[in-house]
Amino acid sequence: MAVEEVPQSYEQHLHVDPRILSGIRRIIRAHLRLWGRDDLVDAVALCVTEVLTNVPKHTGSPECRLRLWNTEDGVHTTISDTDSALPTVSEPDWCAESGRGMFLLSSTAYRWAALPTPSGKDVWFECRPAHLAPSTPRP
Repeated sequence: MAVEEVPQSYEQHLHVDPRILSGIRRIIRAHLRLWGRDDLVDAVALCVTEVLTNVPKHTGSPECRLRLWNTEDGVHTTISDTDSALPTVSEPDWCAESGRGMFLLSSTAYRWAALPTPSGKDVWFECRPAHLAPSTPRP
């Protein structure tokens, strides 16, 4: 009997609504555990939640695509949306109800970037285990 290889990627089209975020975190948790990446579950789930929360707020459309890849060094995630405006990181007002998402992403992910695409943009980030990541994230 042949052993099936576990796919090392996951992709899903999403219509982002705050009510689906807990389900997305469960999906992320399940895939990362299947890949043996238990140590990255919290970081990846936090970063995905922060980026997804920005999609309907800043793009004018709740439609996006989430992609996860298990790599040799960690987990690479890309969220693609239909708006060409690139996100910026600013020092958050900790008393405000919003405005911390990209700051949290830049503080949690090993590295990240936002790139324009013909149909909008990709926001990608990479989370690595502590023993592979320096103490400060790289751009």
